[in-house]
Amino acid sequence: SFDMASTIVSDSKKGKNVPPEAREGCLLFLRALAEIVGKASEPFVIPLLAAALEECSSSSNYVRDAAEDTASSIVSLCNGHALPTLICPVLFEALHSPEWRVKAVAMQKLSECAELHPRQISRILPKIVPTITSQVWDTKPQVTKAAKNCLMACCMTNINPDVAPAVPAIVNAICKPTDTPKAIDELKATTFVATVDASTLSVLCPVLSRGLKDKLALNKRSCCVVIENMSRLVETPEAVAPFGPLLVPELKKVAENVQFEEIRDAALAALGALTKALGHSSIDDAISSVMKAESERIAAEQKRIEDQRAAEEAREEEMRKKEEEERKQWREAMEAQRLLNELALKEEEERKAEERKKKELAKKSTKGSGGKCQSCGLKKCKKTCLFYSKK
Repeated sequence: SFDMASTIVSDSKKGKNVPPEAREGCLLFLRALAEIVGKASEPFVIPLLAAALEECSSSSNYVRDAAEDTASSIVSLCNGHALPTLICPVLFEALHSPEWRVKAVAMQKLSECAELHPRQISRILPKIVPTITSQVWDTKPQVTKAAKNCLMACCMTNINPDVAPAVPAIVNAICKPTDTPKAIDELKATTFVATVDASTLSVLCPVLSRGLKDKLALNKRSCCVVIENMSRLVETPEAVAPFGPLLVPELKKVAENVQFEEIRDAALAALGALTKALGHSSIDDAISSVMKAESERIAAEQKRIEDQRAAEEAREEEMRKKEEEERKQWREAMEAQRLLNELALKEEEERKAEERKKKELAKKSTKGSGGKCQSCGLKKCKKTCLFYSKK
C-alpha cells in the first residue's frame, strides 16, 4: 500500500505529464479506500489530501470532480482531533495556490469540517478567521463566495449563545465593510452573560476594530460599549492577549482624539475594562505592554524579512558562483576543443604532406607500388627493358 500511495503522490506532482485517465483512476482508488476500507485507511489517505486538492486545478472536468469527491471523502473520514494538526494546515496551505479552484475547494472542505466537527473548529477560530478573511478580497467571485460561506460555517461553530444571533451580521460586515454599523448595532443590543473565550473574541474583534476607525462618532461609542461589556466576561488574560494590539491602540486614539466628552469617557471605560481583562493594573501598563508586544512583533517581522533577504542573497551568490563555474568550464571545454581541432588539422596536413611526398617519390622511381617495373611489368627487368640495369 505504501508503494501505491507513493505512486499517487508522484502522479499528482507530475501534473499534465500524466494522462488524465491515470490521475482520475488514482483519485477514485483513494476515494474507495476512504469510503470502503474506512477508519483502517485513515493513516494512509489523510497525508494525500494535499495531492487531491492539487488535482482540483486540472484542465479535465473528470479529474476535477474526482479530486473534489476524494477530498470530501478524506475530510469525512478524518478524526476531529486531527483537524488542528493535519487537516487545517493542509487547507491553509492550499489557500496560497495560484489556482482559484484549489482555494475555493479548500474553503469548501473547511466548511464541511465545521459541520462535522464544530467543537474542534470553534477552538481554532483565532487561526481560521484571519486566514479566511484574507481570501474575501480575491479577484475571483467564486473564491469570494466560498470565503464568505466558509466564514459563516466556521463562525457559527462558536458556542457562545449571546453572540450567535449576531454572527450573520458580523460575517456580512467582515465581507462588506459598509455593513459594519449594522453589525455593531446588533452587538450593542446583545447582553453578554456567558463567558467570552478566545473563539468569541476572534469573531468580534475584527468588526470592533474596524468600527473604532469609523468616521461616525456614534459608531465608535457603540464599539466602546460592546468592548466594555465583553471585557468584563473574558475567560482568561491569555484569551484576550492576542487581540490587545488590535483594540488597545484604537481605543486610545478614540479617548484622545474624539471631541465629544461622552464618547471619550466611554472609550476610557472600555480601555479600563480591557486593561483588567488583559491582567494589567493600569491603562498605561496595558498600553506599554501592547506597544512592547507590537514592537517585538515588528522586530520579529523585520528579522524574518532580513533573514529571508539574506537567504535570498546567499542563493543568488551561490547561483552566481555556479554560473561562473559553468562559464569557466565551458571556456575550458571550448579551449580544449580548439586545441584538439588544431592538433587534428595539423595531423591532417602532415598526412597529406606525407602522401604528396610518396607520390613524388613514386613518380621518380622505376618501380611501381608492387615492386614491379613500370616499363616491362617484371620485378627483374630483361636486357631489352628501357630501365634495365646491370646492378
